[in-house]
This record gives sequence, C-alpha cells and structure tokens, in this order.
Amino acid sequence: MDVFTTVVVGADDSSTARQAVAAAVQIAKMSGGRLHIVTAYDPKSVHIDDLPAEFRLTAVHPADALLHSLSEIARREGIEPEVHPAAAAPVDAVVTVAEQCGADLIVVGNKGMKGARRVLGSVPNSIAHEANCSVLIVDTVGGGS
Repeated sequence: MDVFTTVVVGADDSSTARQAVAAAVQIAKMSGGRLHIVTAYDPKSVHIDDLPAEFRLTAVHPADALLHSLSEIARREGIEPEVHPAAAAPVDAVVTVAEQCGADLIVVGNKGMKGARRVLGSVPNSIAHEANCSVLIVDTVGGGS
C-alpha cells in the first residue's frame, strides 16, 4: 500500500471536527506527507456586527480564525498545514480542495452519519461518494458503528 502523501481534512468548529483534524495530523506525521485543512462558510452568514470586537478591528474572518486554531493542533505535532477557507458548501469545498492539491486521502469525522441523516445523506457520506481519492471517516462521536 502506498503512503498518503497529501492529506486533506474538512473541519468546522465542533469538537468532533477537531478529532478528525487530530487523526489527519497523525496520518500526515506518520507518512511524512502534507496536510491541508479546509473549512467551508457561507459568505452571507457573516455580518460585521455579529463579530466580536477584536475581529472587527483586525478584519479577521471567522473562517481564518478557525483555521488558525485548527492549525495549532498540527503545529503541536510538528506539522505545518496549508489552510483553505472556502465560500462553498462543505462537500464542494473539501472535494474541490482535494482535487486541486492532488490529495490521496480525505479525512472527515462521522458526525451526522447516524439515524435519519445516514439515510438522507450527510457531509461525510457525500464526500465519500464524490471524492476521487481514498476517504477515511473517523469515528468522532463514539459508539463504533
């Protein structure tokens, strides 16, 4: 089996997404590969008045702040990730970045893959069907299957 040299992880600001980032960091570290962290956002959902005062003054976009925070998980393990804020739907953002950087692995958490969402569709499920590379769906919500 080939090692994964380019790993993409999709994450939001949830604790389960942070677990997926931690797993992706370990894979990139073991393989000596590059790590790309993607977060998607709706540009219409961010209003300057909704931002904390410190973000209004510095003009730091919430997606950039999140990516900075997620990058710290990687940096603590000696990995310098590339970050990708994307004004797109989560599935489109992750799959597009993976294609652009030639990823051979996408890592996502399994949040939303139980109950009705598993039948109706979820971000991890859709990524698994649309990706042109291997996809690792990490158990981030516990309980196994």
